[in-house]
Amino acid sequence: MNEDLEVVRSLELRHGDLALRLADHSVHAHHRVPTYFFRMMSVDRAEEMGTVNLRIGSTTHVERYAGHIGYGVHPAYRGHHYAARSVKLLLPVARSLGIDPMWITCDPENIASRRSLELAGAELVEIVDVPEDCGIRKYGGRMRKCRYRL
Repeated sequence: MNEDLEVVRSLELRHGDLALRLADHSVHAHHRVPTYFFRMMSVDRAEEMGTVNLRIGSTTHVERYAGHIGYGVHPAYRGHHYAARSVKLLLPVARSLGIDPMWITCDPENIASRRSLELAGAELVEIVDVPEDCGIRKYGGRMRKCRYRL
């Protein structure tokens, strides 16, 4: 795992005005898998525009409900495809770490997130019910998730 961390640290994850900067690597508090946490940074202004994380591990929970990637774009920066571009930047990293396919989930009502995943090239596979005992529901998540494969 230390070798993987050094490889991820050494990568230049950049697309136009967007750069992903590694902020942390630890076990995700809710999903309980090793996770790389990145900041979406503006190359020109050195401002944080959002966050994205890459969850390593293919547990049933990650593949069906949480997804290998989670992201959030700060309101002032929405509409510039930063989420879709971040997903595309992380795809080769995920592949190099053995994640294939990559599963990403979102709430069915979150049209912006669904559009971001489609722009990134992900395919909607199904919409699943989240079990009542799942941590996602315990922490205020929705009862259903769209499952996208990339």
